Parts: sequence; structure tokens; C-alpha cells
Amino acid sequence: MEFALLDKIIFACYALMIIGIGLWVSRGKGKTSEDYFLASKSLPWWAIGTSLIAANISAEQFIGMSGSGFAIGLAIASYEWMAAITLIIVGKYFLPIFIEKGLYTIPEFIEVRYSTNLKTILAVFWIALFIFVNLTSVLYLGATALDTIVGSGDGSIFLYSIIGLALFAAAYSLYGGLAAVAWTDVVQVVLLIVGGLITTYIGLSHVSEDGGIISGIVTIYEQVPEKFSMILEKGEIITPGGKDAWWDLPGLAVLLGGMWVANLYYWGFNQYIIQRTLAAKSLRESQKGIILAGFLKLLIPLIVVVPGIIAYVMNTGPGGAFGPEFTDPSFVAEGGRIINDNAFPWLIKEFVPIGLKGLVLAALAAAIVSSIASMLNSTATIFTMDIYKPYIQKGASEKRLVTVGRLSATLALVIAVLLAPQLRSLGQVFQYIQEYTGVVSPGILAVFMLGLFWKKTTNNAAIFGVLASIPIALYFKVGPSGWIDSPIFVELPFMHQMFITWILTMAIMMLFSYVENKGATHPKAIIISKSLFKTGPAFNIGAFAILLIVTMLYAIFW
Repeated sequence: MEFALLDKIIFACYALMIIGIGLWVSRGKGKTSEDYFLASKSLPWWAIGTSLIAANISAEQFIGMSGSGFAIGLAIASYEWMAAITLIIVGKYFLPIFIEKGLYTIPEFIEVRYSTNLKTILAVFWIALFIFVNLTSVLYLGATALDTIVGSGDGSIFLYSIIGLALFAAAYSLYGGLAAVAWTDVVQVVLLIVGGLITTYIGLSHVSEDGGIISGIVTIYEQVPEKFSMILEKGEIITPGGKDAWWDLPGLAVLLGGMWVANLYYWGFNQYIIQRTLAAKSLRESQKGIILAGFLKLLIPLIVVVPGIIAYVMNTGPGGAFGPEFTDPSFVAEGGRIINDNAFPWLIKEFVPIGLKGLVLAALAAAIVSSIASMLNSTATIFTMDIYKPYIQKGASEKRLVTVGRLSATLALVIAVLLAPQLRSLGQVFQYIQEYTGVVSPGILAVFMLGLFWKKTTNNAAIFGVLASIPIALYFKVGPSGWIDSPIFVELPFMHQMFITWILTMAIMMLFSYVENKGATHPKAIIISKSLFKTGPAFNIGAFAILLIVTMLYAIFW
């Protein structure tokens, strides 16, 4: 189906509405760094919860996770359902400490607990990660989706899409700061959920013979029952590319192993995620926002993973066979490589009717643009507060800090736009991002966890630990499945690699701390009391409900 005039009008109205809301809520704001970077610490719980999801759900999920749903199935939903439990831990045990310390940025905690030197090292690392991995991959995936849906899928509008998405996000986020990002996120989340549900609904209605939703669910379950297994065994699912899916999601590691490293790092110590919780009116308001985000995470697989499974069923023959008589040419690259990440764009292009297509595309753009805006604001926050203010101009005025924030975000966006086209050779982008973020996340998680909850951790141990974690992680990465085929290396799924790296890094830090400080409490240790972790009835009831639902989901789809 073509992208008709009506769809273009709907999409244009959406874009103008978001830019208008962003500029309107920003009026009179941005005079101080707290206004610009923390939305004047005025966000209510419902804005926090929706903004957390808008920052999280982007092309990485709509395109990348849907592609993994196509290749692996529902098992990839563990990232979402386990994230709901992770949010409970973050809300109960991490946020009270962060908010009590009055932090602007996550690197500031490193300075409070360890040292300015370590804070600066990690600040530079996070800026590089946001620009070269996060921003770049979101722009690439978003442009790829638009090229498939709006264009002909041949790359004719790929570069224009990158520039358009970048300018869209910049139009309101650079001027308005976090307030513009958070308040527009409320609208964006409603849109992305509605648009995602529409795509799932239409996909299910087309996959069955009678066009019913229930029969659609029954059809995909009967045709590919293995793709509804949450805890994979070795050899249970072979992806279209011929890879054993167990290597991506190795059994119980999604419940008891390496997925905790990925989720705790992402949800607990990731600036562009945690920043909106630091902008809350109060701790209780922030915790209620966390619970809302947890419930929304339970819904996400329905709108990003299930469409991937639907697309798989529609493009395979008996026994899951791929061939020209079953498979759309857009899924097959040169050399026969299967392009899993075309699943969601293909469904939209082929089955969503005129009018609704504009709405669904707006939902996809909402997911992409809200994430870009969040990353830009967090990159600017870290650079301004952790590098510019302490090192470049210590006495900078509030107005100057806001200006530097805008300029640094602009520069980050320009770099990402230039780099995004270089990512065109990837397959399952979601898995790719997880694996290569997993090289650095275990060491950083170790530094934070011991910094928060072990009073004896020293600054030198933290520096040594985070540096040692890289060669440990690379030892696993360069093994037989990586770059070097040698008996001195072991071959493990990357989730096991992350978990072992995290455990070894913490062991190294504890040993180093004990030797250096003879077992004494570190002067900068975080002093915590039981009362600090006391939560309100709304948080407790919500947390119990989330735990119950997740338990039921795993019991059903085990």
C-alpha cells in the first residue's frame, strides 16, 4: 500500500502537535540549569512513568525487538517482563539514595561515593556511549523503518529520514530541555501504544482465515508453538539465519543470570532513563511513576514482539521454510541473509490501511523521536554539569550553563547523524546492541552496586575494577564465537559472559578494597537506614501486582 495524502496529513498534524506542546510547556522555563535539565523538579508520577517508557521504547524495540520476535519468538520478551521487576528494585532501593543526594546526573553519584577522577572517566564514557551507540543506532533503525514504510525500501529516502528525525527531535528538545521532553512523552506514549496495538490487531486479523483476533492468536500459536517458549533449551529454536537462539537467551539466565546485569545497569544507572525520576516532585511521586512504567512494560511485548511472530508466520511455508514462494523479497538481502528487522515495517506497509497508516507511522516516529530527545538532553546534562561546569568554566552563570547544554546536544546530534548511515550491515540490531553494551555494563554495575551497598569499597578498587572488567569481558568476546579460534578461550552465551564478568569484577574490587583499606569502612561510604527504603501503599500494591503478573506469564509460557 502506498503512503497516501491522508496519511501524510495525519503524520504532519502529529508532528506539529508535538512541537507545539514542547514549545508551549517550555515557555518561561529554561532560565536555570534545574529548569532545563531537571524540569524544575516538578514532574508528577504519571508524567514520570510515561516518560520512562517513551525514553526506553524506540526503534530499538519497535524494529529491533520485533526483528528478534521474528527470529526467536516470545522469549525475547524477557527483556521487557524482567525489566518490570527491575523497576521495582530501582524504585525501592536505588531512587531513595539518588534523590536524597540531590543528584543531577548519575556520574555525580560516583563523585559523592568515590572521587572526581572516576566521575570524569565515566562521564566521558557515557557521553561516548550515548552518541556513538544509542543515538546513532536509533537514528539508523528509525530511518530504515521510514525508508521501508514510506519509501520503496531501496534506501532512496534513508538519509533524508535520518536528517528529518534529527530535526524533529531538535525542534522542541533543544529549546525546552527535560520539561519539553517529559511532557511531550505523555502524548507520545499514548500514541505509540495505540499505534502498536493497531498493528498487532491488523496483523492478527490477516494471519487467520476468518479474520478474527482470537483465531489469529490460535493460528500463530499452532503454526509456531516453539516461538511461545520463554525459557529456551539448546537447539529448541534455530533462527532464520541458522543460529541457535539459545546463544542469545540461554535458558534460566533470563531469570537468574546475566539479564539482571543488563537490566540493573540500564534501568538503575543509565542517565537518559533515570533523569526523569530525579526530576520528580518528591520521592513518593517518583516511585509511583516507576510502578506505572512497570505496568506498561508488561504490555510492550504485545505491540513489539507479537508483530514479529506474525510476520514470521506470514513469510514461511510448512516447517518454517523460507523461499521465494513464501517469503517477501524485502526479508532477503544479498547472499541470502535474512533481514529480521524488516518485520514491523513490512507489516505496516503491507496491511495497515490508508489513514491508519499515518497514525501508526506517527506512533513509530513518537517512539523514535522521544528517545532521541531524551538521549540529547541527558548527553547535554552530563557534559554541562560533569565536564563543562567543573573543568572549563567553574563560575559559569545559569544562563551560560543552559546555552552550553543546547550547544552540546546540537553537536552530539550532528555527530550521530553523520555516523548513523555506517550501521547498514547489521542483522538483529537489538541483540547487537545488547551484546556490545554488555562488554562495559558489568564493570559499571559492579562499581555502583558495591558503592551503594558495601561500605568498604575504595576509590582505587572501583577504578581498578572498572578497568579490569574490560579485558575480562573481551576474553569471552574474542573466543571461538568471536574473533579468535583458540583453545585458551571459552565459548559462552553473552548473558553468561556478562554475569561472570560482573561477579569477577566485584570479587576483584572487594579483594582490592580489603588489601588497601584493611577491611575498614571507606570515608565516603553511603550510610543507609531501614527507614530510607520505606515505601508507600501505592508502590507496595503495584509492586505486588507486577510480581504476580510476571509469575503468571512465565508459568503460562515456560
